[in-house]
Amino acid sequence: MLEMASVCLKKFDDFVWGVPLIVLILATGIFLTVRLKGMQIRRLPIALKYMVKNEEEGHGEVSSFAALCTALSATIGTGNIVGVATAIVSGGPGALFWMWIAAFFGMATKYAEGVLAIRYRTIDSDGHVLGGPFYYIENGMGKNWRWLGKIFAFFGAGVGLLGIGTFTQVNGITAAVGDFFDGEKAHVISLFGRSYSIAVVISGLILTVCVALVVLGGIKRIAKVSEVVVPFMAVFYVIACVVILVLNADRIPAAFLTILESAFGLRAAAGGALGSILLAMQKGIARGIFSNEAGLGSAPIAAAAAQTKEPVRQGLVSMTGTFIDTIVICTMTGLTIVLTDSHLAGLEGVAVTTRAFQMGLPLPAAASSFLLMLCLIFFAFTTIIGWNYYGERCLEYLSDRNRRAVMIYRVLYIAAIFIGPFMTVEAVWTIADIFNALMALPNLVAILALSSVVVKETKAYWEKGNRT
Repeated sequence: MLEMASVCLKKFDDFVWGVPLIVLILATGIFLTVRLKGMQIRRLPIALKYMVKNEEEGHGEVSSFAALCTALSATIGTGNIVGVATAIVSGGPGALFWMWIAAFFGMATKYAEGVLAIRYRTIDSDGHVLGGPFYYIENGMGKNWRWLGKIFAFFGAGVGLLGIGTFTQVNGITAAVGDFFDGEKAHVISLFGRSYSIAVVISGLILTVCVALVVLGGIKRIAKVSEVVVPFMAVFYVIACVVILVLNADRIPAAFLTILESAFGLRAAAGGALGSILLAMQKGIARGIFSNEAGLGSAPIAAAAAQTKEPVRQGLVSMTGTFIDTIVICTMTGLTIVLTDSHLAGLEGVAVTTRAFQMGLPLPAAASSFLLMLCLIFFAFTTIIGWNYYGERCLEYLSDRNRRAVMIYRVLYIAAIFIGPFMTVEAVWTIADIFNALMALPNLVAILALSSVVVKETKAYWEKGNRT
């Protein structure tokens, strides 16, 4: 029965992440890039400046930097460590190239999401902010499209509860802890008909308690935790990867060549080039979207809470999230894996990246494993709390702001954290992929429909002389 369910999930995943959706995601980014005249290149320097310079005026619940950190807390997670490894193992090194392509055009998409989030958000008399795709669908496209906003909110709540927010993150954390403290599975207990390492069970329980303590505090507590943890963990992880790259600098050119050859099927057997390219594209774009969430519609939910009066400014700040997540962090992970040939070792998931750290860092294997485990724990933990906020806002819209429904969602979310360690790796990632695709569709429709609004807002902003 379980095997049949797994096969059905895999077939449905292949269907929703087929050529049509890949084309739609890339086409949306390309279309916006053309209409915005390559903004992700021309305006990146000022966007990075805005990232750390908050507005002194404006309405919202948290600062622009805190909103970005909340968004990054949800994007910088297991996708940067486990997701990249999974993509390279299943799609070849060329998957990393297609992650870059998806991220480049995704920056334009993420910019549009940020602009629309501020443009169409709502602020109650008590200062409570609610915004995101469901509101720019309803307020931008019109009340007749409210059903589309409801569909997005439904899948958004599902992604948080059954996809990115819970199972994938918890599974990644507990697997890393289990491999480090009990790699031989010498200490196991039987649960749900299977044997699990005691380290996995204990780490899952601790994680559940920590998540509960944070998410019960709402957006302000999530933002405070994110402002501290996100910058620290990103810099810490990048430094570790840079050390590996510097120590293996002579192999970097060959790694890039391998990535490019794999991306265009040049390393495939005769007659298999097209299949190799499509597989690399599918895995690279799917994991890229999973990691940076451009086009998914999640980041604008956090962006809507920012204290700002300028939609374009927040759009630029949102755009930097994709740059940091994929162009910087995912690239670091991918290069360490490719230049150490860890994707060829017959491993899966976090074990691939662990091997890359063990081979690349001038440290004992145990120390390298411990270092990666800490990074993964921080990455995944912040993603968990960030996606709880997204899921709650989606349910808040779906239930017409029914606080009881939101509290029930929190309880279910915490319960999902608890059972996450007991899900299989393949099933976890397949479920996450499916929900990603179903969530992206209504958001992409809205972005395309409201692209003229984005262009108009952008033109007006720069015509006002905003240069700093």
